[in-house]
Amino acid sequence: MLERSEGPRPGRFIGHAGSDGYALPGPYSGEPYGFQDLREETEAPFDPLKLLWYVVQYRWLIAVLCVLGLVLGGVITFMQSPKYQATARIEIMVPTARVLEDLDVVAQTSDMRTFETARERLKSRDLARRVVLQLGLAQNVDFLFPAPDFAIGNIFSRVFGTSPRASLDDYDAEVRESIAVGRLLNDLSVALVRGTSLLAVSFSSTSPQLASDVANQVVRSYMDQQVDRTMETSELARQFIEEQVAEVKTRLEQSETALVAYAKDAGISSAGQGSLVSANIEAINSALSTAIQTRLADERLVAQIDAGDGARLQQVLDSEAIQSLRGRIAELRGEYQQKLGTFKPEFPEMQRLSAQIGELERQVAEGVATISASLKLKLQESTRAEQDLRVKLAELEAEQVEFQDKNIQYTILNREVESNRAQYQSLIDKLNDLGVVSELRRANVEVVDLAQTPGAPFSPSLSRNLLMFLAAGIALAAAVIYVLELLNNKFNAPDQVESELKLPVLGIIPQAEAGALAETLADPRSSLSEAYRSLRTSLQFAGSEGAPRTLLLTSSEPGEAKSTSAFKLAEEFAAIGVKVLIVDADLRRPSLHRLFKTDNTTGLTNLLTSTIAPDAVRTLFRGTANERVTFLSSGPLVPNPADLLSSHRMGSILSACMQTYDMIIIDGPPVIGLSDALILSRLAEATMLVVSAHQVQRKSAKAALKRLRSAGGHMVGATLAKLDVKRVEYSYAYRYMYEGYYSYGGDQKLIAETKGEQGERNDQVSKTNRGLQHFVDRYIRPRPQRG
Repeated sequence: MLERSEGPRPGRFIGHAGSDGYALPGPYSGEPYGFQDLREETEAPFDPLKLLWYVVQYRWLIAVLCVLGLVLGGVITFMQSPKYQATARIEIMVPTARVLEDLDVVAQTSDMRTFETARERLKSRDLARRVVLQLGLAQNVDFLFPAPDFAIGNIFSRVFGTSPRASLDDYDAEVRESIAVGRLLNDLSVALVRGTSLLAVSFSSTSPQLASDVANQVVRSYMDQQVDRTMETSELARQFIEEQVAEVKTRLEQSETALVAYAKDAGISSAGQGSLVSANIEAINSALSTAIQTRLADERLVAQIDAGDGARLQQVLDSEAIQSLRGRIAELRGEYQQKLGTFKPEFPEMQRLSAQIGELERQVAEGVATISASLKLKLQESTRAEQDLRVKLAELEAEQVEFQDKNIQYTILNREVESNRAQYQSLIDKLNDLGVVSELRRANVEVVDLAQTPGAPFSPSLSRNLLMFLAAGIALAAAVIYVLELLNNKFNAPDQVESELKLPVLGIIPQAEAGALAETLADPRSSLSEAYRSLRTSLQFAGSEGAPRTLLLTSSEPGEAKSTSAFKLAEEFAAIGVKVLIVDADLRRPSLHRLFKTDNTTGLTNLLTSTIAPDAVRTLFRGTANERVTFLSSGPLVPNPADLLSSHRMGSILSACMQTYDMIIIDGPPVIGLSDALILSRLAEATMLVVSAHQVQRKSAKAALKRLRSAGGHMVGATLAKLDVKRVEYSYAYRYMYEGYYSYGGDQKLIAETKGEQGERNDQVSKTNRGLQHFVDRYIRPRPQRG
């Protein structure tokens, strides 16, 4: 059951009391129904399966665009002319030696500028003109007028092997050469091989032989061009150096003439007069130093003589005569002393010895005097020599000063001569070196690989074109899918309902086959019936106290299976023993009576307008095929349905019916453009929004939900109806749910109702609700007139 006690519950509905004593239903407080509010949820993370869903959902569109891309790639491949490419590789040799240092002719540095310069030279028009002339390309009709790179006619040319060619007679030689140069530059490519000093020179052509010939000729012509440029540079350098040699030679001759003339006028000999004077001064200085030393030595000897100590002079001591005399004197004195012991001094022999000693001493004194006189004379001579040297030194110094004054200008002129001579000699040496270098004729390029004749065309590539157009088809499909998704503002999956409306999806109702809705609803084993049973279960667990006592079903727009859902939910709740009253509250376009196969002559509007007899009120609550389901139709159409639904009688009717029925299901009108559903949402405990898949716009559903919430209705959730499970590929669980498992019990027969059970159901329906009786007594029966 619904886990509720029978009978009315005080304070069940919040509202104001009417004159009849019943509490008018209002918005249910406490919010026991509905799942967690999804409005506060953060944005879901990226789901890779969603991409797979889009791929499967739009699989035919993707397949068509991919096939179209492959077909287009194949057609375009056949529309392109096959081209062959040949590649030659050369190495750029960077020179490391300098030839003319003083003229700043230096080697290029090994950087990217060197290779970029070589690449641009290889693609220059001058080099292309050389190649055209050497290969005669201006007269080659296949080179001048090849098949177009992209044209429809290429398909026929590749199939039949023929292609039209223009005639050379239609163009003059200058025009043909210009065309050939342009085509060569257009099909020529030069690229640096990464991490090396190699340049790859490639040429593409419709002829494989022509492709290799042109690539090799471009390399050869570039090398010849480099050699010619080197020779031209050498010749220009030679002319320049020869001009410089002649100019420097003239200056050298003029400077030498000026130097000789000045030396002659100044009396300066070229033998080095300045050096001779300097040598003489140095010699005089040396002699003067010696003379001074000699004079000083002589002065010391003379001073010793003057001191009376001449006998001790070294010259005296070194004199053999004086030393001999002194030896004789010493002998005679010895003899004298010896004889003095015998003879007296007056003895003639003693006197003779004394006289000999005196004579010898006189001779020694004369010798010492002679030596002293010679030393004094020597002092005089050394003094005079010193004076003479000083005079000569002064003369030489004056002469040197005069020479230095003259030598300044001589030095300037001589320096100019030496400079001109050095320049002249350097230019002569470089002129000789340049003559040797100009004979080498070697370019700074070395061929690594010559181009070989290609065996297969490099363009067009069928596989590359197919992959490229396949990728383009996939990209176009992605763009189309993105645009379709932007334009598609309807609900196609349950996840979209939850993400857009922020409401939990309580049930997913599949779409019934056209014309078989009644049979599908009547079949308890159908996927539609099982879907409503699942919805019933969700409503049972929607709140802490079970399913709501009064449930309003509404939708954004008409035709969203709202009435069908109310009808089927009533049967499903009755199947679990719940006494259900289903009320058709759509007073503008009622449709439930058609599902119950009854008329709509009387109904809810009769109760709201008191246009029915009190005894006939019971007849408004009609029994159905299900003994636990009672149906209250909408009744005749009225001009003011919103006023009737907002009256106190509507609340009183619902309150009275709740005393007898376990659950009241209200089939309300759509929300958009009407206020009826808003009024009913305040009277019901819970409101469920029925959203039809592939039909209602998301903006309309969001607007309807906003209006219901602003009116105070408590939203228990939403139901996605009319879902075509065959179109849902995001999760195959839906299809499996409704097509696979629910075939159980197919061979079992349904338990038929017995006549006794049918009679019991009719007896139960015929009983009158006490609450309804009170309502009839209050509002339907005529009141006594007051006097």
